[in-house]
Amino acid sequence: MDTKLKQKLKELPASPGVYFHKNSAGEIIYVGKAAVLKNRVRQYFQKSEKDPKTEALVREIADTDWIVVDTEMDALFLESEMIKRYMPKWNILLRDDKTVSYVRVSMGDEVPYVSFTRTPMDDKAIYVGPFYGKLAVEKALRQLRRVFPYYTKPYNGRKTLDTDLGLTPGIEINKSTPSEYKKNLRKLIKYLEGGRNKLLKELEDAMKKAAREKDFEKAAEARDQLLGLKELRKKIVFSDKEFLDISSDQALSKLQELLGLEKPPRRIEGYDISHQSGTNTVGSMVVFINGAAARNEYRKFKIRSSKNDDLKSMTEVLIRRLKHSEWDLPDLIILDGGKTQVNAVLAIVAPFNIPVIGRDKSGDHSKSAEVKIVFEDKIIPLEKTSHIARLIARIDEEAHRFAITYHSLLKRKSMLK
Repeated sequence: MDTKLKQKLKELPASPGVYFHKNSAGEIIYVGKAAVLKNRVRQYFQKSEKDPKTEALVREIADTDWIVVDTEMDALFLESEMIKRYMPKWNILLRDDKTVSYVRVSMGDEVPYVSFTRTPMDDKAIYVGPFYGKLAVEKALRQLRRVFPYYTKPYNGRKTLDTDLGLTPGIEINKSTPSEYKKNLRKLIKYLEGGRNKLLKELEDAMKKAAREKDFEKAAEARDQLLGLKELRKKIVFSDKEFLDISSDQALSKLQELLGLEKPPRRIEGYDISHQSGTNTVGSMVVFINGAAARNEYRKFKIRSSKNDDLKSMTEVLIRRLKHSEWDLPDLIILDGGKTQVNAVLAIVAPFNIPVIGRDKSGDHSKSAEVKIVFEDKIIPLEKTSHIARLIARIDEEAHRFAITYHSLLKRKSMLK
């Protein structure tokens, strides 16, 4: 370990965060999370017995960077997204068959339940994650269940010990209704997705409104939830900040510089079209907030107009999307396509003043395709290993995956008719 790295390790904070080990070429070779960065990162360089794979990783480490977050839960979110973005070789070599997990909320059911799964499906459920370790998430959910009671198994109408403990919404004893329960689950999902400040404000507004209308039962419910969420902060499950400091993401700051934006793009939306010879044509919209996938914000579109014209399909998707004033507007739109696709939607987004770029693959749709972007009628090639290229490829591939998943679902349904 050289003097520069030794000095850098002395600056490690005693805070939760995500660390990035790099090789001599500056390439990220491993991403990890830590409850205490100072302790975890220094462990790699201590003279203690390690397994052969870890020893080999340490020999490659030439530099280390880190991002400080507020809690272990935040580190889980960020680690997961950074592994997906950079695909570091040592995360793959050291994973020991560990699989990511998601929090699944079966919102398509009349009475939903909350569980964990390894594989998200297109089944009307809502998935929060992914997480590369679920112990911290399980701990957080146990605390949140006291504020937003939920079922952990399919509803059967029977009273249980959880009912007596106040850990279920009490539909089985007529304490609540499926409709009221779903409203509370949406609050739970919003909290898990990182919208904590917004939810606290909504609860405070709801409490004041109910009090003005003399609906004291509703006001008391909102008050109890508000107090419960504030109490969670004392237990260090979550914090009062959004889960990722946008200024820490190099890809976002470099994207701001490259495109001449006023600020780093907090909300980025990626779009793709999928069909097979014009049948079951669909469009996908994926959302990345502060550089991380926000799956709860994803949307899919079944194309109504042209079935075999990607340009018309893409314009239809953008027109329909921008009619939804209840969805936050993006700071940047990324399309799967080149100059033609970008120019086709400019007039649609112009009234909203949203910059648009395209990923021009020039016929190469493989995972290893070069990353070239189209912006203001210019094609800008990017270094494949650069932070910007990694982010754009991640968003583009996620939009493609989401579109293919929906297309495959419609295809299976049409075959069963």
